[in-house]
Amino acid sequence: MKPISLALIMLCPISTLAQMEKTEVMQRSNAIATTPTLEDIRAVSPALAQYTQDRLRGELWKRPELSSRDRSIVTLSALIARNQTVEMAFYLNLALDNGVKASEISEIITHLAFYSGWENAMAAVVIANDVFHRRGIGPDNLPSASVDLLPLDVTAEKQRATSVEQNFGKVSPGVVQYTTDLLFRDLWLRPGLSPRDRSLVTVSALIASGQVAQIGYHLNRAMDSGLTEREASEVLTHLAFYAGWPNVFSAMPVVKEVFEKRAK
Repeated sequence: MKPISLALIMLCPISTLAQMEKTEVMQRSNAIATTPTLEDIRAVSPALAQYTQDRLRGELWKRPELSSRDRSIVTLSALIARNQTVEMAFYLNLALDNGVKASEISEIITHLAFYSGWENAMAAVVIANDVFHRRGIGPDNLPSASVDLLPLDVTAEKQRATSVEQNFGKVSPGVVQYTTDLLFRDLWLRPGLSPRDRSLVTVSALIASGQVAQIGYHLNRAMDSGLTEREASEVLTHLAFYAGWPNVFSAMPVVKEVFEKRAK
């Protein structure tokens, strides 16, 4: 079965559920990964299959508070952050079907090497390489290693760098230096992801991996870049299914505080 191009899919609008079913069939046909089908799940847990079909695929992905494209970004970020590769090929294909560009997926993996660890990124590389190959996505579709960076917000970056230096400069000068030079004056300025989407990736990964301390800063940054409160709220709902209720409930007090402070 030949892969269906993103352009053809965009010319033939279908529901998110239909996209997920199509992706599942294509994936099983191509043997891209060991992603379980609904039949596989039902053979082990009929209840889980029912929840997957009715609640996760049939309901969650159709909620209007977050676009299908954003849901794909949130889901991929959670899977990479948690190093969960069994269904990664399925969701990479779905992300491409939902309008996430291959160049954006490339940047998501690069970004999460810094926020979830190099080995988690490498695990994602293995899966993405196979998906890209099967869909005919080559180097010409991906961002270069060296790019013209986005403009730096000098005032905000100086404030951030000063705060980190004062708090942690004597604890680990190396971390502080790399944080300034590599993260915020290089990685965060790469144009392959919009600032809003890069922050969405970061917030999703932090929530999914239970890293509560950094959520407030990055959620504020996301909302400053255009993520709405309604969208941020729905990210929590979506991640409850993909990262578990405990991680989401751990994050909710921080998110609540951000919302309340921004409302003043």
